[in-house]
Amino acid sequence: MPRTIDYFFTPQSPWTYLGHARFVAMARAAGATVRLRPVDFGAVFPVSGGLPLGKRAPQRQAYRLIEMARFSRHLGLPISLKPKFFPVSGDDAAKFLIAIDLHDGTETALRVGSAVFAAVWLQERNIADPAVLEALAVECGLPAKRVEQSQSQAVQERYEAYTQQAIDAQVFGAPTYVVDGELFWGQDRLDFVERALNEPG
Repeated sequence: MPRTIDYFFTPQSPWTYLGHARFVAMARAAGATVRLRPVDFGAVFPVSGGLPLGKRAPQRQAYRLIEMARFSRHLGLPISLKPKFFPVSGDDAAKFLIAIDLHDGTETALRVGSAVFAAVWLQERNIADPAVLEALAVECGLPAKRVEQSQSQAVQERYEAYTQQAIDAQVFGAPTYVVDGELFWGQDRLDFVERALNEPG
């Protein structure tokens, strides 16, 4: 029986960037249904006890950079550890991906997600700038008007609903993959996600 995965993330998360291609490939190989769930962790953290990066202890911030470099080398996936536009708000990029999911389907939204993550962590572009999002849409073969459409009330309501779904599911960090109700936090748990996808239904 095909599995369903709720994919909770923020567009500015380095860990989402590092895990995205592997996650998409394994979901596709398993014939799983992915439900795209961009989330506002500014609303999740007060509930989960999480802290924005700038408010974390210095040793935690330093170790984060070490781990990012380790995974970059391990995965052969280049990353700028301190990109020009970070920290950056992910709200508009999240709604941009929701709009694409609505108008063009999840496969296209996942493909454009790759471009959005790379824009932050590889190309050092400002995903909080509507002009950058419009350029990304066009580069991915979509109309620039997806950015305008992302500001609709329907998209805003979905963004809020996905954020509440994350809170209800006990999500506390990005990325989180929920496979048929079972939660896996972090791209370093993708081996376990793959096992869950391949277990007999």
